[in-house]
Amino acid sequence: MIRFIFVVIFLILFLILTIPVFFIEWIIGKFNRQARDMSSLRIVQWAFKVILKMTGVSATVIGEENIPDEPVLFIGNHRSFFDILLTYSRCRRLTGYVAKKEMEHIPLLSTWMKYLYCLFLDRENMKEGLKTILQAIEYVKKGISICIFPEGTRNKGEELSMLPFKDGALKIAEKSGCAIIPMSLNNTAAIFENQFPRIKKVHVVIEYGKPIYPKELDKETRKHLGRHCQELIQETINRNASLV
Repeated sequence: MIRFIFVVIFLILFLILTIPVFFIEWIIGKFNRQARDMSSLRIVQWAFKVILKMTGVSATVIGEENIPDEPVLFIGNHRSFFDILLTYSRCRRLTGYVAKKEMEHIPLLSTWMKYLYCLFLDRENMKEGLKTILQAIEYVKKGISICIFPEGTRNKGEELSMLPFKDGALKIAEKSGCAIIPMSLNNTAAIFENQFPRIKKVHVVIEYGKPIYPKELDKETRKHLGRHCQELIQETINRNASLV
């Protein structure tokens, strides 16, 4: 329970104490947008790394060399709030995450998210959801990577289970021509969700698969791209279960 308290206190203090930083970042952005983007990225990554340090979580990371130095679409299985911290803290390039619409109403946190090109997906409104996907495609074309969890929500089922992937998420790669990087995460729910509200010191495994370029796939595989990617991730989380 003590870890949970420390994390909450740190997060609140970070959001409050960085209010002046928003103004500084805004000024930097007026002169050099790229410098603002990268400084915002590093500030938030630092905060995430501090939180992960507080949790005592250790991670085995496999295949990070598979990520090309270009904008990509990260996709992965999703079982924990900590999936975002674990993966975002490792991003080398500017990366916007697709989050649920409700997070747009969280003061200060949503401001940082917007600074970092995060998008808010309305899962109940197909028209608005399409706008979000189109915006993500534009971001990729501008050199910004996107991360989305195609299950559509956090999976609360058994450890190695996955919810069906929503094919709309893969349109970001199909329409922009970028690579898809499958991310497989093992044991992340054991950090927090499995014993809410306690945070537990555990070992997790993150594996980045080889890039998938939709245009290079055969017609039948492209037709079922979501299922293809899900099968790859499922195979990986099954294989890595023994490493936890």
